[in-house]
Amino acid sequence: MFPAFEIFGKQIGLYGVMSVLGFVACFLVGSRLIRRYDIDIYDFALTMIAAVIGMAVGASVLYAATNYRVLFYGFSHFSEIGWDGLWRCISAAFGGFVFYGGFIGAGIGILIYTKYAKSLKTHRDHLLDIYAVLVPLFHTFGRIGCFLGGCCYGIESSFGFTVHGNTFNPSVNDVNRFPIQLVESGCNLLIFLFLLYLFYKGIMHSRLIYIYILIYSVVRFTDEFFRGDIHRGILLGLSTSQWISIALFIFALVMLPIKSKKLKNSP
Repeated sequence: MFPAFEIFGKQIGLYGVMSVLGFVACFLVGSRLIRRYDIDIYDFALTMIAAVIGMAVGASVLYAATNYRVLFYGFSHFSEIGWDGLWRCISAAFGGFVFYGGFIGAGIGILIYTKYAKSLKTHRDHLLDIYAVLVPLFHTFGRIGCFLGGCCYGIESSFGFTVHGNTFNPSVNDVNRFPIQLVESGCNLLIFLFLLYLFYKGIMHSRLIYIYILIYSVVRFTDEFFRGDIHRGILLGLSTSQWISIALFIFALVMLPIKSKKLKNSP
């Protein structure tokens, strides 16, 4: 793994680099997809900005929720640790990202922006279709970034990679681990290609977001069993993301026929 490189004495994290590359790839692909609906590139750019803001907020909030004990400790021991200690606790609690929080946050960002952007009021479903196609593309790059950075690492395994000297995530060091990040990256690439095919064929239009949720929630629920990191929250033997996967799968399973019936009855 190669968590960072140095330019002019400054360390640049590979996770951030891969996220930027993923965003650029999404913008380039999305700028072609919007042509089907004659959506203005300026409106699409602003929609993506709204999605990125929602993603950043949602991902960090859910990360903090899985690390609520750190926040609780900071506030309950304020008299002992003071403002500096409290700030360190808050920084630690909000110092990471959870994909599902980012996914939900970005979706909310898109819904809010399209509600108030007059030029996009008739394109909400279209943009959600495009969002469904782009999410796994971005996630493909993101999981490669996780692998390079050493986060979200896999369980101990005879098959995989052994890392030494990773100062960003020391807990990954000196143990041969299953490369679950790369496996999920590959799964996301396949999901992206499948949804792109559905998009261009006009199959399940205005419902691709539910198709994505149904597929990815199964993938995520499964690959969580191969995760070895502990910062994921565990309840009744399942991780936070596994419980969210179950909830989202049920949500999509209920909403898909409702949306299909609504489209069938629409003029």
